[in-house]
Amino acid sequence: MTNKVISKQDAIKKIKDGSSVMIGGFGGVGCPYQLIDELIEQGVKDITMIVNDTATAEIGVGKLVANKQVKTLNATHIGTNTESVRQMNEGEMEVTLIPQGTLAERIRAAGYGIGGFLTPTGVGTEVAEDKDSFNIDGKDYILEKPLFADYALIYADRADEKGNLDYHGVTPNFNVVMAAAGKEVIVEAKEVVKERELNPDHIKVPHVYVDYIVKGEG
Repeated sequence: MTNKVISKQDAIKKIKDGSSVMIGGFGGVGCPYQLIDELIEQGVKDITMIVNDTATAEIGVGKLVANKQVKTLNATHIGTNTESVRQMNEGEMEVTLIPQGTLAERIRAAGYGIGGFLTPTGVGTEVAEDKDSFNIDGKDYILEKPLFADYALIYADRADEKGNLDYHGVTPNFNVVMAAAGKEVIVEAKEVVKERELNPDHIKVPHVYVDYIVKGEG
């Protein structure tokens, strides 16, 4: 058994300027806050960030935006973060808005080896621009392709040393699907236990997807 637990400093050192990074959570819930803070501490810049939303300028991934470390953003919405809106409007950050279900499915497609999927969401709107379209049985669809990342930074309530992950409540939001889509996956776990201490019925992410674990600090 390999113990995957490392320090947050060593984990974030692996991320280079210009990397694409998925970060789990929803509106600040289920975010790997300490990994985000370490990205800020180490000053990783020109990030292509893939997230559901940018929370606020003071919370979670929004702090990366406020610190101007994000070059390109792929998200469902940014309206709760005035700094995200300002940077988009002033051309300081390239923003692609993706319907929430489409974002989740594109990430899932990347993780599970699916070459793409057809959806009616966005047909006839800006979402469909520069995308292949198909008419099937009289209904129009657009082709959405997988969305990969160099790194996935995700949260878990509990992890064992091997990398199996357990969640409570709504904290799985985007964390579970992102675990399969990052080339390297770094987990911030509130609690780390020994192998076989987790109830197998509660494991939502198996260890095969996890490369490194950072123990939360409160």
